[in-house]
Amino acid sequence: MSIVTAAVDIRESGTFTPRQLREARAMAAQTKRSVSEVLEDQMGASHKDFMTALGGLLHYPIFNMDNINHLQPAFENLSFSKSAEWLCVALNDENDNLIVILSDPFNLEAQTWIEQHIPKAFTWGLAHRADVAAYLAHHEKSLVAMDSMQDVVDESSSEDEDDVEDLSFKTISEESSVIVKLVHSTVYDALKAEASDIHLETTPTGLAIKYRIDGVLVAVSSLDGLEMAEQVISRIKVISGLDITERRTPQDGRFKVSVQRHEVDLRVSIMPSVFGECAVLRVLDKRALSDHMKGLRLDHLGFDEKSMAFIRRLSNEPYGMVLVTGPTGSGKTTTLYAALTEINHGEDKIITIEDPVEYQLPGVLQIPVNEKKGLTFERGLRSILRHDPDKIMVGEIRDPETAQIAVQSALTGHLVFTTVHANNVFDVLGRFIHMGVDPYSFVSALNGIVAQRLVRVNCTECITDYTPEESEILESGISLEQAKTIRFRRGTGCGHCRGTGFKGRKAIAEILNLNDELRELIIGKQPVRLVREAAKRNGTRLLREGALDLVFQGESTLHEVNRVTFIA
Repeated sequence: MSIVTAAVDIRESGTFTPRQLREARAMAAQTKRSVSEVLEDQMGASHKDFMTALGGLLHYPIFNMDNINHLQPAFENLSFSKSAEWLCVALNDENDNLIVILSDPFNLEAQTWIEQHIPKAFTWGLAHRADVAAYLAHHEKSLVAMDSMQDVVDESSSEDEDDVEDLSFKTISEESSVIVKLVHSTVYDALKAEASDIHLETTPTGLAIKYRIDGVLVAVSSLDGLEMAEQVISRIKVISGLDITERRTPQDGRFKVSVQRHEVDLRVSIMPSVFGECAVLRVLDKRALSDHMKGLRLDHLGFDEKSMAFIRRLSNEPYGMVLVTGPTGSGKTTTLYAALTEINHGEDKIITIEDPVEYQLPGVLQIPVNEKKGLTFERGLRSILRHDPDKIMVGEIRDPETAQIAVQSALTGHLVFTTVHANNVFDVLGRFIHMGVDPYSFVSALNGIVAQRLVRVNCTECITDYTPEESEILESGISLEQAKTIRFRRGTGCGHCRGTGFKGRKAIAEILNLNDELRELIIGKQPVRLVREAAKRNGTRLLREGALDLVFQGESTLHEVNRVTFIA
């Protein structure tokens, strides 16, 4: 008897009644969703509670992400394409017993096909669709490539390509070239995982594939064979318009892919290494950024109330300079975009110069830097000042000339937003003085400095309490007595977070609000220690303190904040 028949025969249930099941079937047919998905929405419970109820209804074992990862895939019994189509997976346990795990136990078509086409004896199991999807995504990039590996000996990687590579599971599975299939499936999986970068690293034995997700590198898979690694890098060069014969110098290029009818840009950097060439693909998904930016405000970024109020106050000053600092990828540009969006009421002329323009702000004149054509930050900023602006955003201050013009712009009645690379708010002061900017002019123009970082936050679907090791507590600068009052929490890993335990990031900020005491110390070129002490008396909260607050609130872990911030 199939699971569906068993479910229909059940007359009474503590969670789902026969009427509820009939209504769910009707709704699923209308909305083209699975019955289990509709039931979960109607129940309004967590993933865990829903699966517990479903398992109790159907009397089948429930598997979570951790259980699934301890089993071995059996795609030889149920192909990857069928698994992806029906969101189910065949797995072998430690005794080589076959288990077929379903995410939708009400799909009669899938169960009938499986019963007819798997000759080996097996048992049924249930798992949440997010866990099954995450498991399949983890195996997709290698399996899609390896399906035809045995039939491929040596294929040319120099075939002609369209300007835009069309990516979907269908087009990938139909591709005859194993190398093309591997590259496409890797990019496809990275986009689904919301990775910001794809790293292809040549190792002594082959190729390592890694994604940067939420700012952290995650090892995805590896391929054996240096010849395979060379062909993959050559394929990347071909679609990026680079020279495949040049292997001794770095090369930069770009290409586009189309996923679900929207285009994604990928910027490519090829770098020679000891074992061969390595590639990094930066993902520039403008539609995802556009969706993120719609209605973007500072409160969407996760700042605490005090920091957010300070940034808003700086953004509404009539003139002066607002500096945001932090390493690459710390969200500086997003913070400035959010601030500009909040003050863009149509009454002021707002002009930006950026490298590159990451997102188009409505009603804002945005200028992309083009150094090959001579349009640098310095030259562009000079031209902007002749365009009657009220507020100016300079993407980054890289040289003394741009720094001087930005300071003068702030002193002549413009509100200037800009970024600079420095570790904290105090290092910014030395950076500008080192560039030759007059300290008096600088502090006169400067309204405030914001240093920020992005901290990964715990996945809300699998968060649980935990007790850190005493060594980790002490190394984090927390006393054991204080630790007894803290409720430590972390994510255990699930399909929602792809097994990482983290989902999304929040911004933390270090604020330097200039007052007369601080201005006098800076003009007098006093030691940073004195400036820091005066700043703390003036209410400056360090990055470390903001990071630890997320731990105390149960939103992140000690390991994560130690990774992002220095231990004071």
